[in-house]
Amino acid sequence: MASGGQEAFPEGASVRGLGQIEYRLARDSAVREFRRGRRSRLDICDAQPELMRVAQNLGRWTETDCPICEDAKLVNVAFAFGPGLPPSGRALSSEDELRSLAKTKDDASFYVVEVCIKCSWNHLLRMFSSAAVRKGIPGRSR
Repeated sequence: MASGGQEAFPEGASVRGLGQIEYRLARDSAVREFRRGRRSRLDICDAQPELMRVAQNLGRWTETDCPICEDAKLVNVAFAFGPGLPPSGRALSSEDELRSLAKTKDDASFYVVEVCIKCSWNHLLRMFSSAAVRKGIPGRSR
């Protein structure tokens, strides 16, 4: 797997075209600011208890080391937001669940967050639309 938090779900190859945003530059900037001493660990290791719970129970383990504590592998968590979903979003347990929602909810947005279970680092990795997911589903044109 790639380094720098690139493991996301769905896998990068299954999300195509317009409707996706990567937050790699913002992530790299936050890590640089920490390493230069401009941001404290308390500033950036601030995952909320609910995010930590979701990461522990539904997260997908990656091969990427935490850029802050460097003692643990990161976990990716996917969430869906949109009409008909809970106001706080829906944590997704699998890529199949994500694809199913993308097929049925035209206006859903999906977010993948990386989390370190050990130090509470968390950062938004990417956001994409239902349309971007559907473009990656074989036999589905839209």
